Amino acid sequence: MAVFSTDLSQTIEILLEKKQYNSIKNILVTLNPPDIAIILEDQPADRLMRLFRLLPKELAAEVFVEMEPELQEQLINGFTDRELADILDEMYDDDAADLVEEMPANVVNRILKQADPEMRRSINELLKYPEDSAGSIMTTEFCDLSKDLTAAEALAHIRKNGVDKETIDTCYVTDRRKLLGTITLRQLVLASDGMPIMDMMDENFVSVSTMDDSEEVADLFAKYDLLSIPVVDSDSRLVGIVTVDDAIDVIREEATEDIEKMAAITPSGKSYPRLSVFEIYKNRIPWLMLMMISATFTQFIMRGFEEGLEKVVALSFYIPMLMDTGGNSGSQASVTIIRSLSLGEIEFKDILKVIFKELRVALLCGVTLAILCFGKATLLDKNPPALALNVALTVSGTLLITVILAKFFGCTLPMLVKKIGLDPAVMASPMITTIVDALSLIIYFLIASTVVLPLVG
Repeated sequence: MAVFSTDLSQTIEILLEKKQYNSIKNILVTLNPPDIAIILEDQPADRLMRLFRLLPKELAAEVFVEMEPELQEQLINGFTDRELADILDEMYDDDAADLVEEMPANVVNRILKQADPEMRRSINELLKYPEDSAGSIMTTEFCDLSKDLTAAEALAHIRKNGVDKETIDTCYVTDRRKLLGTITLRQLVLASDGMPIMDMMDENFVSVSTMDDSEEVADLFAKYDLLSIPVVDSDSRLVGIVTVDDAIDVIREEATEDIEKMAAITPSGKSYPRLSVFEIYKNRIPWLMLMMISATFTQFIMRGFEEGLEKVVALSFYIPMLMDTGGNSGSQASVTIIRSLSLGEIEFKDILKVIFKELRVALLCGVTLAILCFGKATLLDKNPPALALNVALTVSGTLLITVILAKFFGCTLPMLVKKIGLDPAVMASPMITTIVDALSLIIYFLIASTVVLPLVG
């Protein structure tokens, strides 16, 4: 069964109340681990452990990996030492390292106590790497082959040692741990038994170092359509591999982080259900205060033009439209550029090309909006007849200039921020909008002081 349904969850709850455990087990073993994890997440604590213990050992470990850290901790606290050891025995080393990172110290001590010595060594090895590095997301459970093997010998080696490896689709040819090339299981199966793997391996492979940024590593999967990437140390020795499932996790986490920053929210690294009200408050309030303070600039600008607004009240009616249009124009440019930067489609050296393109877009958008605004201001708005044309010219002219400036700042600021080593996502909608709001008001009042106010004395 590929997709979990709410009806199925309700059925399991009914069977659980009737204590029909065999029926529940027969249903659960037909489901995918992520779907079982969803079912378990909705269960109260007393039912959670009963359901989990119905799962076969290997399936239980796969489901455990898919669960949220809070539920994992809850289960660990309910496990016997034997149950915890069984789960750890079925887990891959990188998943065990992730688990250790998420758990409190008392739980970590218990995990390490029940893990076998080899797993403890692997966990300690993985945890020594920086959080956002290739080393931190790699697994040490890969299938390596000696350069002297034939195809038949390589297949025999895989049959003997590949059971506990995370993947055997691609194997790695080594000489004293130094990575020489890669070879796929397909190549080995189709080759004649006596064919040396040195003659078949691909020497033009993609690899990364342990300290490479995990986001850049994840991008390589999309660029080269890979399922795994070897990780080497400074001496080109194979120390691990990054698999596509870990790359997808990195991509999702980075995308979530960028979205939160673009919405002026401090990234938390947690899913929304795991966040408490106070944690959400802490993530949002600093940015709200910053934007509130920065918005006082627009207040000062308007106060400086208070006398002019009193003379021509009609001018105040267009301020929200000008500020909103400018903010939206800047957001369009900034979001596009930020996304292109994150995908590696553009770099700082392309800034002049980007500016030239965005200015042409801004001119087209600005002229279109200015024409529509001029027509609305002259034909539909009930402005004083003596001022109607001048007000329309002021508003439409300001709109044109505002859109051009908004597009300019929207495309340049993220690239400049990226150049100095900061995350360009912080220069998205809220920050760009604040800057453009102030500029649009200054331009509006300067033009109005020249075109409209002289007519009223």
